[in-house]
Amino acid sequence: MSGAPELNSVMLRRLAARIRLRATEMVAIQGFGYLGQALSAAEIFATLFGGVMRHGHDRFVLSPGHYVIALYAAAAETGLLNPQALATYGKDGSDLEAIGSERTPLADLVCGSLGQGLSGAVGFALAAELAGEDRDVFAFLSDGEMEEGQVWEAAMFAAHRRLGRLIVTIDANNSQVDGPVDSVTTLEPLADKWRAFGWRVVEVDGHDVEALRRAFAVRNDGPEPFAIVARTQILGGLRAIPPTVDGHFIKLDAALKAAITSELEAAIA
Repeated sequence: MSGAPELNSVMLRRLAARIRLRATEMVAIQGFGYLGQALSAAEIFATLFGGVMRHGHDRFVLSPGHYVIALYAAAAETGLLNPQALATYGKDGSDLEAIGSERTPLADLVCGSLGQGLSGAVGFALAAELAGEDRDVFAFLSDGEMEEGQVWEAAMFAAHRRLGRLIVTIDANNSQVDGPVDSVTTLEPLADKWRAFGWRVVEVDGHDVEALRRAFAVRNDGPEPFAIVARTQILGGLRAIPPTVDGHFIKLDAALKAAITSELEAAIA
């Protein structure tokens, strides 16, 4: 939203709830899908699209393509996408694919294979620096991607080039397709790893919009690239979803959809 005023905390919390509600409606089309990713990252996308990122000027890279549902929902809620288009989510021939690709609208780069997005973001940031452009580059990553060596190669290069306009947000929800991330490999201490690679790092509650706002506010306060480790829950803390539900790929029947919708509508009111 280039030139749009930044939303206050109350408005951001409501925007996050609406992002979750839109995502629930999209997943209900097929009855299953990547709802957990939108539940997990709703506050992150609300804060980014609620005034932090200048759409059409700053660059936005979505590294994990299955998080694209949150991008669509945020765009629909902030006037960047016709909400009626969400009804085509995941359908054959739709521009709004369930897993993003090079065809995905609304972002400068959306990756399929995990671990590739930071490399693309580094390229955007380096190009902007060489061209003397006043442009931030925002990259959204998931914690499961940290298992990929390419992420750390890109992080090392970004710090070497002191790409201070590069901002990475990591959705650290400890969830991946094979189960909890920490059952697959040990990433922690995640924030310290990024610091060791030469980045400025802030670690926050990723469901706290005010904490996210404060973190983004200091993104340009140093010459090093900046990372926000946002600690989240894959189910977004919703009481309506039983803890036994697989958050990575949720099966959404009518009863569960109704329960989620009721809880989110109450949060918006």
